[in-house]
Amino acid sequence: MNKIGIDLGGTKIEGILTDENYKTITRKRIPTNQENGYNSILDSIENLVLDLTQKSNEKVSIGICTPGALSIDSGLIKNSNTQCLIGKNIQNDLKNILKCNISIENDANCFALAEAKLGAGKNSNLVFGVIMGTGVGGGIIIDGKIHHGRTNIAGEWGHHCLHHDGNSCYCGNNGCVETYISGPALEKNWFQLSGLNQSLPEILQNRNNPNFNDWKKTFLANFALSLSNVIDILDPDMIILGGGLSNIDFLFDEGKNAVYEKVFSDTVDTPIVKNELGDSAGVFGACLL
Repeated sequence: MNKIGIDLGGTKIEGILTDENYKTITRKRIPTNQENGYNSILDSIENLVLDLTQKSNEKVSIGICTPGALSIDSGLIKNSNTQCLIGKNIQNDLKNILKCNISIENDANCFALAEAKLGAGKNSNLVFGVIMGTGVGGGIIIDGKIHHGRTNIAGEWGHHCLHHDGNSCYCGNNGCVETYISGPALEKNWFQLSGLNQSLPEILQNRNNPNFNDWKKTFLANFALSLSNVIDILDPDMIILGGGLSNIDFLFDEGKNAVYEKVFSDTVDTPIVKNELGDSAGVFGACLL
């Protein structure tokens, strides 16, 4: 059986058709256009799935990775930074539209699963996969399987409290990791320091700016505190960074060392590595569902 994976992102929806060994047959990307609302997203996914299905010479299974988590009680999406999805039963709605069963998972879980099975973590038993981009999320893979936890929120690293009474978050709490080390949060902090309204890639090209070292120091301190907490609790075999911020080179030397300094152990050697599947991890994780 061939497999279709759909990665529902905040700006793009990517679909991939693979064979049973996860070799790519075809793939396609379309804009999410979330400003057009939930029903528009359903239509886009339907058209993308139908397009991919027509290119398969056999039956397909369908998996979808989405921002946010499924409520274990209601099946509705919660904790999504694509806010038009919150409170929606996207799994059931797509099942009715496509007339077939749909597997669905949080995007960070899909990222972690793909990297653990097909990418950087292939030989590790306990993997913590990190997404750092527009938002911050995490997924836990134990012996090749997603660890969901009792209420399906395991790995929600982006919303543990980093600073009491800290930055406000869309989730309603304060001090969340996401409000300090996501792309938008880092851009906001740069603006506060420098007065420059620049994107993260522009900031990283502006290292001669006198404010850069202060910005970087704060970033690394929050990164270190965030991941050292994860290591203290999980002690994973490997941490794999994904999302746009995983392209920041100093996270893998200065960042790693900063994390190690805060871990509650006299011996720390947890590998903190870059993903191998790039921004395609989500679709492969969806296929693996």
